[in-house]
Amino acid sequence: MHAALLAAVEETAEHVNELPVPPIVFGLGAFAGLIGLLLFTFAFRSIGSRH
Repeated sequence: MHAALLAAVEETAEHVNELPVPPIVFGLGAFAGLIGLLLFTFAFRSIGSRH
């Protein structure tokens, strides 16, 4: 039983999922998205004082 378990673990350990883009692109995309949300929020900063 241990041999079968070790064989299954070795098979899953060798399987590597490659990312479609380099990891830095995910970080830059997240940063750009958060900056976009910041600017969107900043655009509505004085809505409450208009009325």
